[in-house]
Amino acid sequence: VQLQASGGGLVQAGGSLRLSCAASGRTFSSYVMGWFRQAPGKEREVVAAINWSGGSTYYGDSVKGRFTISRDTTKNTVYLQLNSLKPEDTAVYYCAAGYSTSYYGTPQVANEYAYWGQGTQVTVSS
Repeated sequence: VQLQASGGGLVQAGGSLRLSCAASGRTFSSYVMGWFRQAPGKEREVVAAINWSGGSTYYGDSVKGRFTISRDTTKNTVYLQLNSLKPEDTAVYYCAAGYSTSYYGTPQVANEYAYWGQGTQVTVSS
């Protein structure tokens, strides 16, 4: 599967963005999907994940209550709504696709994902 992330940009603190990740292929609904981010000098961290059906989600502690992950199987797209953005949210955001043996699985480790998009830059100014 190929992933194409978009929607990043420059926004002021407190603002919002919506990231999109379009997936190619006919088996999108069988993948778990995740969003990760990496800031300069820091390790890649999980932001959010969603299981294959969309019924189970996971959020990193730093984004709980502010970000929302969703997926639209008809459009082969996963979204990440970013609200109440903070300067510390500044990073390159990556979407990823993988598999889970659990119906409700939402993998939170990068090496559990087999496919990665190219990343989209989010910059939050103070």
